[in-house]
Amino acid sequence: MPEKLIAHIDGGSRGNPGPAAAGYTLTDAAGRRLQAKGLTLGRATNNVAEYTGLVKALEAASQIGAEQLVVCSDSELLVRQINGEYKVKSKLLKPFFEQAVGLLESFKSWQVRHVRRQDNVEADKLVNQALDAGHDVEVKIENGGQRIVDSKETNARRCTLNAERSAKPVRLGVLISGGGTTLMNIMEYTKKGKLNAEVALVISSLSKAGGVAKARNAGLNVKIVRKKDYSDIDEFSKHIEAELVAADVDLVVQGGWLCLWKIPERYENRVMNIHPALLPSFGGRGMWGHHVHEAVLKAGCKISGCTVHFCTNEYDEGPIIVQRACEARSDDTADTLAARVFEQECIAYPQAIQLFAEGRLSVRDGIALIGQPNAGSNPFRGR
Repeated sequence: MPEKLIAHIDGGSRGNPGPAAAGYTLTDAAGRRLQAKGLTLGRATNNVAEYTGLVKALEAASQIGAEQLVVCSDSELLVRQINGEYKVKSKLLKPFFEQAVGLLESFKSWQVRHVRRQDNVEADKLVNQALDAGHDVEVKIENGGQRIVDSKETNARRCTLNAERSAKPVRLGVLISGGGTTLMNIMEYTKKGKLNAEVALVISSLSKAGGVAKARNAGLNVKIVRKKDYSDIDEFSKHIEAELVAADVDLVVQGGWLCLWKIPERYENRVMNIHPALLPSFGGRGMWGHHVHEAVLKAGCKISGCTVHFCTNEYDEGPIIVQRACEARSDDTADTLAARVFEQECIAYPQAIQLFAEGRLSVRDGIALIGQPNAGSNPFRGR
């Protein structure tokens, strides 16, 4: 039996939560591949998928009888949590964390290291192969060669756990810079059972923004992160990311957020914004609030509306998720048009969040695609 093993692990979710899979590879000290598997998990979050990849790799390494183990993961959060740098606050992740720590203690020596995504290609590939196939896959090592085989074995306990996870609401981090009207609208939808989500964190870029008092009065977790308190946009962005990670946020929702920040890799296609016009028209730097409505009216447009989109690191760019239109009238002012557009925003944003919660969103070639609800998804639907 090999004395030392190297494990590469990964996990991913198309929707977060959504269809999820975990993957791992095991090689010996000489670089010989011993095992490689991709495991479907039903509907789960990215973090659950990452931890499942770790647990399954540890179980496999233990069965082989290795005494020393090096685990490589491109999840900085998982690595820091396992190494004691970050505390695991999520009730959903704690059982996985405790199981992983218990398994690691069975080895004489172990290390869990962070690697770049490009250095974790094989594990990532297995995750995507399992997701595309819709069932487990395994790389069989035969006569020095490898081939992918399907594994359709079921695990009743895992299915039960996935069914339980599917009922859990999406944890939202809401970014605000103003009165918090979007935040209150989302809260109203969740209270009425129309949106399977919970606001885990509110971040305001201004300490005296009107939405701060509303959020605190609602009993929400509020953090003030002002851009002027940081030396540059990188430090500002890192602090926002740290707050989101600490609150175990699944989806970031920008509601009247006026600060550009650098979206980290872990939150790619997990940050939404709403714009008060039909993008790609009337977007970009300086196009916010009444500036947008004034531009629409000046152009003589007969319709306007709103757009919910995934964010990139450019103003009003990113895959479009939901758009709703309304009439732009010849006698409109910026105020009257804004009121009509806002009526559509109150419908569009919850609709986009619910699509995410149901695991129905995916992004291909820069375009957001809407699929059918996944089996076992939440019974709540946006109205």
